[in-house]
Amino acid sequence: MRILRNNGLTIALLTAFLLSMIGMTVAGHYHENEQLAQHGLPAISITQYLTNENFLSALFENWESEWLQMATYVVLTAYLFQKGSAESRDPEEPPEGDKPRYPARWRHGPLLRWLYHYSLGLVLLLLFILSFLGHMLASHLASNAEAAIHGNSAQSLLAYIGGARFWFESFQNWQSEFFSTAMLVVLSIFLRYKGSPESKSLSASHDDTGG
Repeated sequence: MRILRNNGLTIALLTAFLLSMIGMTVAGHYHENEQLAQHGLPAISITQYLTNENFLSALFENWESEWLQMATYVVLTAYLFQKGSAESRDPEEPPEGDKPRYPARWRHGPLLRWLYHYSLGLVLLLLFILSFLGHMLASHLASNAEAAIHGNSAQSLLAYIGGARFWFESFQNWQSEFFSTAMLVVLSIFLRYKGSPESKSLSASHDDTGG
């Protein structure tokens, strides 16, 4: 079918996402009930688990790092270069003239045109901020729920984000995203994958920049 051919990449990635979400939910549900049983607490249903602070914290924690990675990558590749990488513009070539073709609703007013120019980076940044806030709030609730199980007092949100746990959860994901992206940039100088637009052609030299 033409729709599958034209949208196969998105369909495959969303299918992988849904299967991974199912796996995360099922495994996380079992793990959560194991933890509750160890503390003599009743098990929760899978529906309850989907609104559980531990599930939401883990979910937003991972989304946060992915959106940060993509937003940073989109912005940095507009201004910075890596000679020889398929992921970079060529620093030796002047930027191509790009005459925008504005949709009708974006044509009027400098603000709308500016938003159109930078819409991809702005939306990715917004998704990062929303996921960051979701992670922060859910992780705070998870920390207080854990404290209650152990008979400790709850923390305020301000006190929680001033502590180490939240930032450890964030930085442990951020570092892996930045490292993997840097490796993609560097490895694309020397390695190839036939047919992929993310790779240089098999005939390109290591010094050739761009896909």
